[in-house]
Amino acid sequence: MKEIKIPELAESITEGTIAEWLVKEGDKVEKGDPVVELETDKVNVEVNSDYAGVITEIVQGEGEDVEVGDIIAKLDENGEAGADTSSNEEPKEEKQEDVKEEPKEDKKKEEATVENTEEASKKDQNDDKKGDVIASPAARKRARELGIDLSTVSSRDPLGRIRPEDVDAAAKDTSEKKESKPAKKEAPKTEEKTEFDKPVERVKMSRRRQTIAKRLVEVQHEAAMLTTFNEVDLTNVMKLRSERKEKFIDKHGVKLGFMSFFTKAVVGALKEFPLLNAEIQGNELVLKKFYDIGIAVSTDDGLVVPVVRDADRLDFAGVEREIGNLGKKARDKKLAMEDLQGGSFTITNGGTFGSMLSTPILNAPQVGILGMHNIQKRAMVMPDDTIEVRPMMYLALSYDHRIVDGKEAVQFLVRVKQLLEDPYDLLLEG
Repeated sequence: MKEIKIPELAESITEGTIAEWLVKEGDKVEKGDPVVELETDKVNVEVNSDYAGVITEIVQGEGEDVEVGDIIAKLDENGEAGADTSSNEEPKEEKQEDVKEEPKEDKKKEEATVENTEEASKKDQNDDKKGDVIASPAARKRARELGIDLSTVSSRDPLGRIRPEDVDAAAKDTSEKKESKPAKKEAPKTEEKTEFDKPVERVKMSRRRQTIAKRLVEVQHEAAMLTTFNEVDLTNVMKLRSERKEKFIDKHGVKLGFMSFFTKAVVGALKEFPLLNAEIQGNELVLKKFYDIGIAVSTDDGLVVPVVRDADRLDFAGVEREIGNLGKKARDKKLAMEDLQGGSFTITNGGTFGSMLSTPILNAPQVGILGMHNIQKRAMVMPDDTIEVRPMMYLALSYDHRIVDGKEAVQFLVRVKQLLEDPYDLLLEG
């Protein structure tokens, strides 16, 4: 008997929650086959079997919290798929009964021989008013013990005769349906009343939501976070997108979206203000010479921030393609640990949900995050004092004041604004 354990996942991950079993007891698996999906603080990962064989016992059900090294299932390397995973002594005795035992309730069949057992079983079935089901005496006894209706049992016998093992299989299927493969623990919901006699409901937070909550609070306690604001006129960005839209798709196979403009503008500004691309380690500043830009993505399980690697080396199509791939992986819960680690700066777009203005929270240990917002047409006074309707967006830069002074933060945001308002050079450079 072999044990399937939670393996080492990543340096920063030591525990998780069983999200979904991909196999059930009695299933045959090969070495390397995924057997369970584990929800961790950052991503969902699949745990593979280190052995080939049959799953004999699932030790930890869905919803259970587990740690690295915990036993979650047991496996028999010599087992057969679909076999009863409990002790098989009783079924062996019952197979003997299939030949020797005579049903006690039917006195007329006491002299029946082994050769006419099937005929006797038919008569017994009629006596029990079970229809035309053919079952051995031992199968009838087993069905009574387990409370199984023989008319619902499928036979594996070529002649259609039901045997004890068929009854056991039916009982097992019924039990698994009731337990929902195996007993999935949903977030407990309890209804209660407040002191004002008003109804409320309590729901356990998912592991990822607990981690998000914990880290956001830690950031506000540990960082000296401030936010500065500006607004950007996106007239030229929208014009450029309209001019190049069809050619861009034909040439690169992806759409020219807004995120590539903002990503390239951020990279350009980070090169001029490197402290926004740094972090604190002890009493030292670590100035990063790379530009791995995190793009915040909202999923059903909470916010995740996959990273576009070396964004400075990618052209606009490369950025759009990478953002699209990461977004799809996030929605499909296919992000790997390496997709989330090592970012140097983050961009979050609350505008997709209609946000007009917000103060984004730092993604520690990073010291800067840019918040995008909804595009709104507003009347703007032009340099010649005329008034025009322009597509405007508020930008918000949150930064760690321990590293970045207000002057640098404001200048960084102004530089992002300038690059977006004159994007033609930006597109040529990218």
